[in-house]
Amino acid sequence: MFSDKLKEKFKERLNGMISELEEEVSQTVEGMRDGGENFPDPSDRATLESDRNLTLRIRDRERKLRKKVEEAMERLDTGTFGICEICEEDIAVERLMARPVTTLCINCKEEQEQEEERHQK
Repeated sequence: MFSDKLKEKFKERLNGMISELEEEVSQTVEGMRDGGENFPDPSDRATLESDRNLTLRIRDRERKLRKKVEEAMERLDTGTFGICEICEEDIAVERLMARPVTTLCINCKEEQEQEEERHQK
């Protein structure tokens, strides 16, 4: 489906995403190690804890994204990258460039979102 040059471009993009995620994790770990602040004011402590909880939630989302990136790299290796897992049609290159971890073509993704909307009402 893809030329070798385009496959390489996707691999570079996915590897870049992993590098960025690893850097963010490293900064978080360092920040939490260095963040041994001892605030006597309960409000300051509560703010610090709230900030840390938010940071940890963000890192959890990034952990999930990393898994998706690794799965996309595996699909690239097995030749299933860029194929919609619902309708099995090709996913547009533009969509893959914007979101290389996607597993759905735009039509199937729109249908999925509409179905989710119907269930929320």
